[in-house]
This record gives sequence, structure tokens and C-alpha cells, in this order.
Amino acid sequence: MFQALAKASAALGPRAAGWVRTMASHQLLVAPPKALLKPLSIPTRLLLGPGPSNLPPRTMAAGGLQMLGHMHKETYQIMDEIKEGIQYVFQTRNPLTLVISGSGHCALEAALINVLEPGDSFLVGVNGIWGQRAADIGERLGARVHPMTKDPGGHYTLQEVEEGLAQHKPVLLFLTHGESSSGVLQPLDGFGELCHRYKCLLLVDSVASLGGAPLYMDQQGIDILYSGSQKVLNAPPGTSLLSFSDTAKNKIYSRKTKPSSFYLDVKYLANLWGCDGQPRMYHHTTPVVSLYSLREGLALLSEQGLENSWRKHREAAAYLHGRLQALGLRLFVKDPALRLPTVTTVAVPTGYYWRDIVSYLIERFGIEITGGLGPSTGKVLRIGLMGCNATRENVDLVTEALREALQHCPKKKL
Repeated sequence: MFQALAKASAALGPRAAGWVRTMASHQLLVAPPKALLKPLSIPTRLLLGPGPSNLPPRTMAAGGLQMLGHMHKETYQIMDEIKEGIQYVFQTRNPLTLVISGSGHCALEAALINVLEPGDSFLVGVNGIWGQRAADIGERLGARVHPMTKDPGGHYTLQEVEEGLAQHKPVLLFLTHGESSSGVLQPLDGFGELCHRYKCLLLVDSVASLGGAPLYMDQQGIDILYSGSQKVLNAPPGTSLLSFSDTAKNKIYSRKTKPSSFYLDVKYLANLWGCDGQPRMYHHTTPVVSLYSLREGLALLSEQGLENSWRKHREAAAYLHGRLQALGLRLFVKDPALRLPTVTTVAVPTGYYWRDIVSYLIERFGIEITGGLGPSTGKVLRIGLMGCNATRENVDLVTEALREALQHCPKKKL
């Protein structure tokens, strides 16, 4: 075969002959990995951490469908249905509503990269890791970042935020609705109106709360809202939901400088997602199969209904809280009204290593819970009940596993 290629290359000229010699001039140094010559093996796990969550059968089936081209009309139809689903779960009529080809963290970056310009004043609620990340990104973009820092478990009042708005005159305020690192549910009523009074946009992270706690983008005056696919929506990680009010859109479209990221430039993404009324142009190759799964996650939540989903998560969380307290464990967030229904935080029990408890559950029972994250590391255990995982049966499973772990895990030496 190689001789045939050589003869063909000679007929094509010296340049092609050089290509053939180059192909044959080196031996492979790296052998095929032995691990990849074996079948893929995935253990069965019950994912009761802060995400990702388990996939329901319908979403798994969608992920096994055949690929479509990312610019086929059928793919655009799926994208349009996803947009309508986002508008429903966000409770918004914003035309500029789309999906980011990346996790919820990518949606946060997209929001900040498009809204903030160098020198802009940026007020950030830092009561957990997501506020820390938002502040970090703002600094990288050259914004004047003003963190309102609280210990894990804290939340913000209207008065506290108004003091920050009056002092720093920001163009943007960041708040986390569901702070999954600490288990806090931040109240949102009145914050949009307050921000607008000070000519400030309101950006809200709803990655851990969407579908699990009441959220009304338009009625609460939220200008920019984002979430992820892998929590209550029970879809694979890697896509995120993002919506901009007309006021936020005007801020983006009147920028003096280009956004620092081409990939996350909302003007291009708005066209790709059919938000600008213009013929769609190629920007990047969207994760088509992941969009199938996201579409089904939104469909399942739409069929259930937001209010039913909110009630389901509230009731499952209340049942979990009671079972945990019966074990003698202390809920980290003291005020029940401020507890995030989707992610419950428990103070690490005195005398135990949190890693031992987490490891015992996954090794003995195949159940995932996690420790803290960022400023809550070492302080809490986190138990997630999201979407199809938010059931009394799962509460019984995880609390019985915790009971056994507390009996068998070694205690610290004093």
C-alpha cells in the first residue's frame, strides 16, 4: 500500500512525495493506552451532593440519539424550544435568552465579560465561593471590585446592599440566590427595584436554586440571570442558561470596548441563538447531543410545573432536616427561611473528620455527599436533593447511611 502511495506521490510531484516520506520517517513513540482497549465501566452511584445529579431515563435516552449538524434546521428548532424552556423556568420574556456552551461557571464569566468594562464599579456579595469567583473575574477584567464579605451562612439585607450602592455607585451588583457552598437561600424581593433606583444592574446566580426555590426574573427585576444544566434539570454538565433584560442588553451593545472573549461575546451568541432577528451565522460548534439532554430536562420540569417542583423540593428538604436532627446533627443555616432546599448543609459533627464520613458513604453505600467548598471547607457536609433525586426514599437512604457512618468512622484523637 505504501508503494502505491509513493508512486501516486511521484506523479503528483516532489511536494506530495515529501509528504509521503514525512509520514514514513518516524516511528510511533506512544503505544495505544491499555486502559482504552478495555470496555468502559461506570459504577452505580446515588449522587446526593451539590451536583451533578443523577439523570432520569428520558434524559439518558436523549443523550444516546444520533448526532445532527449544529447548523441543521432541526437543531435550530431544538435550540428555539430550549429558549422557550429557559424563559419559562426563569419566568422571563427577555428576547436575549440563550445557552452557553459551558458549565454555569462559564455563564458567570459570559455575564461579567460582556457587561463589565475596565474601570466599572462592581459590587459583589461574597458570602461563599461563588461571590469569591465573581470578584476574582471582575478584578481580571479591570473592574473596581467592592466585595461585601460575610462568613459562610450569612445573607444580605436590603439596607446593607443600599449602603453599598450609595457608597460605590456600581454599574453591577452580584448576588447568589442559592449559595451551594454554605446552603443559604438569598432573598431577592426588592433588590432589583433597589438596584434600578441607583442605576445599577442586578446579576443573580441561580445554578443551585433554579427549579428548587421560587424565582421570578422579570417580576423581581433581575437584569441578568444564569443557571446550570446539572442540578434540578437533571441534565449532563456542560451547558448553562443565561438571560439578559433589555437594560442589560443596552449596556452590552453600547460598550466602548470589545469584550475580552470572542467565544463568549453575547452579540455573536445572540445571533447563533436566534435572538437578534438576523440570519444565523456560524460562531462555534454547539454541543448538539448535550442540547438534546438539556431540552429534555427543561421539558420534564415544564411538564411537572414550577410550583409543583418548588413544593416537592421544599417538602423533601424539610423531611431531610428532621431526619438529620434526629441523628443529633446540627443544621448549619439556623434560620429555616434561609435554607436552600436543594443543598442542605450540616455542621461537621464534633470529633469526626469530614472526609472519613464522605468516603464511608461512597465506599460502603455508593452514595455521594460532599464536604464544604471554598470558605466552608472543613465546616460542613453538603447533601443535595435535586430534581428526580428529591425524594423521601433518598432521604431515608442517606440518613441511614449517615447513622452507620457515625457509628463506624474513627474519631479524632484529642
